[in-house]
Amino acid sequence: SLFLNQLQKDLEEVKELLAKATRKRVRDVLMTEKHKLELEIKNQPPPKPKDVAEEEKSSLGGYTVKINNYGWDQSDKFIKIYVSLNGVQKLPAENVQVYFTERSFDLLVKNLNGKNYTMTFNNLLKPISVEGSSRKIKTDTVLVMCKKKQEEKWDCLTQVEKESKEKEKAAYDTSDPSEGLMNLLKKMYAEGDDEMKRTINKAWVESREKQSKGDIPMDI
Repeated sequence: SLFLNQLQKDLEEVKELLAKATRKRVRDVLMTEKHKLELEIKNQPPPKPKDVAEEEKSSLGGYTVKINNYGWDQSDKFIKIYVSLNGVQKLPAENVQVYFTERSFDLLVKNLNGKNYTMTFNNLLKPISVEGSSRKIKTDTVLVMCKKKQEEKWDCLTQVEKESKEKEKAAYDTSDPSEGLMNLLKKMYAEGDDEMKRTINKAWVESREKQSKGDIPMDI
């Protein structure tokens, strides 16, 4: 921050004066001032990664694109997020930055073919270790490695995904399994294109025919 910058400049000057000072009294005053400044610098709050990320973004020239496409995978220790960006391996390494917090990360790719790319993940499903997380640059891909705090399997990446999965599951979880299947089929039929509708109708007719022949005891 600007304030911190000023303090550091003051400290530099005090040190320079100390080097030149010969009078004990002057040296004592300067020493006291030096300790005060050092303490003040030490007590400055560290910049928040979020602000740094925001500052970085706002200071960027060019056009900024939000990345929405990614793939992901996991091992016992890591959640791995793969982001495809053509030619990213040609950039200087410092142009690809990731800011991690315990439940989020911000990816920023600067000046790739004249554009900047950002991707933000908030509300990760479980906490990650900021120190243990990192990023790797591969051919046409940035790999974001989020170190899991606990070695366990994640069902999805974010809290939001988990909630929407649970809602969807609740819609089909009824006491009668065939009713759950019916709901699913109705939903697929309602949202499907003509091809989907034909396929479901055909399956429907066939299952009815089989049932009437007594092949399978189905409650559809």
